[in-house]
Amino acid sequence: MTTASSTASPTLIGSVQRALRLLEAVSAHRDGAPAKQLAREAGLPLPTAYHLLRTLTHEGYLRRDNGVFRFGAAAERLTAEGTPQNRRSRMVESLSRWRDTIGAPVYCAIYREGEIELVAVADAPATPAVHEWVSFRETGHAHAIGQCLLSRIDEKAREDHLDRYPVRPLTRYSVKDRATFLERLKALERMEPVVEREEYALGTVCAAIPITVGFTAAAMAISLPLEQQHRLRPAVEQLRGEVASLLRSFVFSISI
Repeated sequence: MTTASSTASPTLIGSVQRALRLLEAVSAHRDGAPAKQLAREAGLPLPTAYHLLRTLTHEGYLRRDNGVFRFGAAAERLTAEGTPQNRRSRMVESLSRWRDTIGAPVYCAIYREGEIELVAVADAPATPAVHEWVSFRETGHAHAIGQCLLSRIDEKAREDHLDRYPVRPLTRYSVKDRATFLERLKALERMEPVVEREEYALGTVCAAIPITVGFTAAAMAISLPLEQQHRLRPAVEQLRGEVASLLRSFVFSISI
C-alpha cells in the first residue's frame, strides 16, 4: 500500500540530489559560473536549476555576483577550520603523524560527564592499537589513559566513578582493590607520564600523559608490545614534545 509520506520521499530526495549536483558544479569554478553553465554541467533543466539556485542563494549557500554563482557564507562555514568536524579531522591527522613519527599507536581521551571517552585513535597494521577486550570506559583503573584521567579529576568525581565502575583485576598484574588504586594515584606526579605494564592486556605496555584542555581532564597515550617496553619512556617523552609544540594552535577544544 502506498502512503502519502512514501510518495513524497522520492521527490524530497530527488530535490536534494539535484541541489547537491549544482553545488558540485559551483565548486568546479573558483570565479563562479552562470546559471546556464551550471545547469548544463549538473544535467538539469534550466527552469529547475534556476529554482534551486534561487533557493540556495536565499539560504546563503550561494551568492550571485555579476550574473555568476559562487559559494556563500553558509557553505564556507561548513568547510571552515573551526567546525567540529574539521577540528576532529585535524586532530586525527596530527595523531596519525605522531603515530608515524613515534612508531606506536596514539590515543586521545577525555573525562566528560562522568565517563572516560576515547576521542580518537591513530594506529596502523604495523602498529595496531590495543584490542578493547573489556570496555575502556569501565576499566579506567587498569589502563594508563584511564589512570591518568582519574588522577586529574577531583576526589568526589573519582569516588563516584569508582562506585559505578569498581576496581577489579583484569590480569595478574592489575591493581587488586580500590584502596591500593587510590594510593597509586596519590603517588603520581601531576604532569609525569602514567605507565602501565600488562594491567589491561597481557603482552602490552602503555604510557599516558595529561594535557590541558580548559577545565576538561584530557590525556594522550601510546601502547607498545611487551618486547618493546624499553621504547616506552623515550616514546612517550617524544609524544609529550610533539603535543607541547602544537598545543597552543591545535584545536583540542573539541571535538575534544
